[in-house]
Amino acid sequence: MQVFLLVVGLLWLVPTIGLALSSLREPADISAGGWWEVFTVPSQITFENYAHLLQDETITGSLLSTVAITVPSALLVVVLGSLAGYAFAWLEFPGRDWWFLGVVGLLVVPVQVALLPVSRLFGTIGIFETTLGVVLFHVAFGLPFAIFLLRNFFAEIPRELLEAARLDGAGELRLFFRVVMPLGGPAIASLGIFQFLWVWNDMLVALIFADSKNPPITVALQQQVRHFGDNVSILAPGAFLSMVIPLAVFFAFQRQFVSGVMAGAVK
Repeated sequence: MQVFLLVVGLLWLVPTIGLALSSLREPADISAGGWWEVFTVPSQITFENYAHLLQDETITGSLLSTVAITVPSALLVVVLGSLAGYAFAWLEFPGRDWWFLGVVGLLVVPVQVALLPVSRLFGTIGIFETTLGVVLFHVAFGLPFAIFLLRNFFAEIPRELLEAARLDGAGELRLFFRVVMPLGGPAIASLGIFQFLWVWNDMLVALIFADSKNPPITVALQQQVRHFGDNVSILAPGAFLSMVIPLAVFFAFQRQFVSGVMAGAVK
């Protein structure tokens, strides 16, 4: 069974390995043969493509733009989703269950439905084609899932633990930051990874709402394909670099991610 899983994993990685090796070959070598020729002709490997990539102001600016969009979007969703999830799990207020049902209902609303009305709204208030507009859009569509996930996780915290903290004089904010947040670390880390990956890899929202003069990396690479279809020396390393960064984030928080996904699976 382990051998079978190893084979499946290697086959799954073939496109990634091919892209990585292609990014290290000259355009002439790429046109002449497949990426597997690197194993027979190692001299094809060169880092000149990455040198050219880092000198391309369009790509470097797009990477910075992507970071400026992704990091605030992920942080805001995590913070606001955590606060709202705690409120729905442990605070009593009128209509709590109905409000939560409304949040769950928003999970089925597709992004495409909101593109036109939100575009008109952002144009009216002057944030269309701005980083702020893209961040707000991602936060708005990321919060329903965040609240749903964290509310269910926080609801599994023993009530006795929270009551003991309240008896010790802890207020709701102190209780949230000192008790709930540490216990909810795995779920919060999982949510942060999910949101980071979704926003980083997004192209639809970025294509419509982001600044066309300084777009995120997904849009910038799409523009490279449209304007320079044979510009492999930029496309291959740019695509690999845009994939490596979220992978690095995932592996950095892999342990918390697995713990969060498995939370509640075993009683």
